[in-house]
Amino acid sequence: MKVESKLNYYILLLVVFGGFLMFGISENIKGPALPEIQADFKVNEATLGIMLALNSLGFLLACSFTSFLINKIGIKITSVLMFGSMALSGYFIYLSSSFLWLSGAYFFLNIGNGMLEISLAILAARVFTKNTGTMLNLSHFFYGFGSTIAPIIAASMMGWHVFNMELGWRGMFLAILIFALIPLIPALSANYPKEESQEEDRISIRQLLRDPIAWLIVASLSFGVISELGMASWLVNYLVKVYDWTLEDASGLLSLFFLLFMLARLLLGPITDKFGYTISVITFSALAGVCSILAIITGEKSVLLFAIAGIGIAPVYPTVMALLAKRYPKGTDTAITFTVTSIGIVGVIGNLLIGYIIDIVSDLSNSNQLGMQAGFGFISASALICSLFTVVIYINLRKNNQLI
Repeated sequence: MKVESKLNYYILLLVVFGGFLMFGISENIKGPALPEIQADFKVNEATLGIMLALNSLGFLLACSFTSFLINKIGIKITSVLMFGSMALSGYFIYLSSSFLWLSGAYFFLNIGNGMLEISLAILAARVFTKNTGTMLNLSHFFYGFGSTIAPIIAASMMGWHVFNMELGWRGMFLAILIFALIPLIPALSANYPKEESQEEDRISIRQLLRDPIAWLIVASLSFGVISELGMASWLVNYLVKVYDWTLEDASGLLSLFFLLFMLARLLLGPITDKFGYTISVITFSALAGVCSILAIITGEKSVLLFAIAGIGIAPVYPTVMALLAKRYPKGTDTAITFTVTSIGIVGVIGNLLIGYIIDIVSDLSNSNQLGMQAGFGFISASALICSLFTVVIYINLRKNNQLI
């Protein structure tokens, strides 16, 4: 490898790793802020679920056009737009004076997050052509690291005083999201690889729509993402409202969840390459589902099982991305865009369901505690459903001698 190409490779690593780090931070600073947002605007869980669903809608919208944008203007300019929009959204959140304004600002943030998701997935698939499972899990390790520090930093910063005024959740969002501008430095200086396959060899959306495995992958990953993001979004609220934990203590457990999540992505990548992507997803998603369900059933004495569930759910997303890259080498961009856009639709529905399950069960039982347990039960069951769909993928691939 020439010196110039080696240097460019390291710059691309900074873009991928730095992008995932910022992605993890921007997605998970909301956990400690949600109870304060809910109290400030006096909204119930269903309304909060609607806001989170709108966030998923913004994410979905970005997923639908980012691949097209990359093909038209290039991944470099797309990177500038996505990091810039994330930083700008922090300013919009800071200015939010109503729940509607906040929902719009957060919608805008998730457009940046969606662009980041697709761009990083496409870039990583192009750069990491060897040991794909290991390198994608390592990339997502930085997402886990950002996710680990995000709740602690967010909870701490909300209590800071600047110019004799409490920073609060608005100032916290502004201060943290401005760091999205930092990854722009390597993004602007890197030379980006292009997809190797010829245009006439690329798989089309029509072919993907007719491929049952593609839909099974969408179903599996959709429920895996509902479980992963559901835990990140609702765990603090669950601990505060079911066990009367303080915001700081609850944020600490969420950070422990992401610490184990981060370490799992750092260490389990070689295992996914060795034992196969489908077997790995089946095993790890089942572990996440069982741990979180046991935590709900056995009560406060077993809350550490929520954190241990992070070990199971962590490898699911990057391992499925590796599966996509290997199954669709001619048209990975198309396969990733199709998959991530499709799971975005389920993400919208999933966030709505979680909020409404909590409210409906709370009203019927006259117990917010039971409502929160039911909502988290759905989050936990989603990990098990992810495992079951992957079993079907495994059976189909094995039948056709296509195991990856």
